[in-house]
Amino acid sequence: MALFRSGLLVLTTPLASLATRLAPILTSAARLVNDTLYVHLQPGMSLEGPAQPLSTPVQATFEVLDFISHFYAGANVHPHLDIRILLTNIRTKSAFLPPLASSVQNLAHPPEVVLTDFQTLDGSQYNPVKQQLERYATSCYSCCPQLTSVLLYPEYEHGELPVEVSLPSTIRPSSPVARSPKQPVRGYRRGAVGGTFDRLHNAHKVLLSVACVLAQEQLVVGVADKDLLKSKLLPELLQSYAERVEHLSEFLVDIKPSLAFDIIPLLDPYGPAGSDPSLEFLVVSEETYRGGMAVNRFRLENDLEELALFQIQLLHDLSHRENEEDKISSSSSRQRMLGNLLRPPYERFELPPGLYVIGLTGISGSGKSSVAQRLKGLGAYVIDCDQLGHRAYAPGGPAYQPVVQAFGTDILHKDGIINRKVLGSRVFGNKKHLKMLTDIVWPIIAMLAREEMELAVAEGKQVCVIEAAMLLEAGWQSMVHEVWTIVVPETEAIRRIRERDGLSEAAAQSRLQNQMSGQQLVDQSHVVLSTLWEPHVTQLQVEKAWALLQKRIAKKPY
Repeated sequence: MALFRSGLLVLTTPLASLATRLAPILTSAARLVNDTLYVHLQPGMSLEGPAQPLSTPVQATFEVLDFISHFYAGANVHPHLDIRILLTNIRTKSAFLPPLASSVQNLAHPPEVVLTDFQTLDGSQYNPVKQQLERYATSCYSCCPQLTSVLLYPEYEHGELPVEVSLPSTIRPSSPVARSPKQPVRGYRRGAVGGTFDRLHNAHKVLLSVACVLAQEQLVVGVADKDLLKSKLLPELLQSYAERVEHLSEFLVDIKPSLAFDIIPLLDPYGPAGSDPSLEFLVVSEETYRGGMAVNRFRLENDLEELALFQIQLLHDLSHRENEEDKISSSSSRQRMLGNLLRPPYERFELPPGLYVIGLTGISGSGKSSVAQRLKGLGAYVIDCDQLGHRAYAPGGPAYQPVVQAFGTDILHKDGIINRKVLGSRVFGNKKHLKMLTDIVWPIIAMLAREEMELAVAEGKQVCVIEAAMLLEAGWQSMVHEVWTIVVPETEAIRRIRERDGLSEAAAQSRLQNQMSGQQLVDQSHVVLSTLWEPHVTQLQVEKAWALLQKRIAKKPY
């Protein structure tokens, strides 16, 4: 079990030998640290001897960049760890200076424990080495006053001798000249990198770390916003621009505080990389390399020099699931949020005791009814508010006479039944008439829903689901413990509405325009699901959400 929230891992083994030890070292560190793990590379440093060890520069070579990529890829098996490889002492050829500044670097999460892979001559963990480690850590970085030191060796060793390996090339400069592992990396004054940077993950960190190593004075970071987000998978679950910038800024300042960072919204595919004459390089991924080439063509067309392109290979996600990308990606992170509780449930002491109520909503065509039936199959009592509306409008129903009085007898069929198409034509597009109708009908449907809740209790049901397209617009969240929203892209919803109801595209779009958007619904939701994929994937989502719900109900009385 992890004992510390944050830690500093000082790695002293030469990189070629360290690569084979990396997995057990990370596993050992992950048992002690449960949140932020800073990593300081100081290959060849000794913690034995009377003199206090000093932080010395590590020359930036392609081997170092490949190791950083390899490290972040390996760290992905420990998702609870926020890994941050510190770059303060990693210098490019143009800025390689023998001594480092003696000032202590402030970290966003001061380490509570300092760990190392250093191996003592006799394999013991004796105090002088641990004291040297603590002095070294506190001379370089801000640490907690009561700093603990731990020598991870021999826990990670398993009795094997270190083996030198050549790391696979993961960083490719655009120059056709072959690169070698020991080849120094050139430094540049100013450069750029861009991305969505949603829920900052290890692949993002590789991209940003390489850019930080290359840049000596300033790094321009473009963060995708607005139109560039429309094509993203599950855009409703994207962090806000402000949240993404906040997390990005903290990470960048932690890993290289000597750099000036200019974080700006990226509103078109070119961004500042296409127009800023002072930029010298651009870091891209395999996926965005063509975009980088397009940026250079755009620059040439506008009489600007080409940027040096550095392409980063994608990091593979060995634990990806069905319908998820096989690379480490924010899209997969958002998919894994489906079914999870996103915010605390409401306290609803006025609801029937022993009954936990879910409000199920989503835009038209999102698949609410299919999800409601899946929940019914798992044991929920389902209240269909559309059916309650039909009951309310029926002759003799509680809404029949008030609606006829408000809108006239010409909304009736010959048999006296309310013609809902005629009624709809009266209210849609007319805010005054629409409010007249909803003021009559919504309270009545809410009353009928409460009566249905009592029936659910009588049947011994523990969970009740209120399926309602207008749940939030009507204010019915006051009747539920949690709001669950189904999301699909608007284009998919329009396709389904047209197929289901035989409407034109314009009519289907008009229907959606009269509803809250998926984003507005998600912003007020506790759980989000999506019916975008095959039915069995939807079923797995619903089963996951149901299982997590049962745990919540078991833990907390309602």
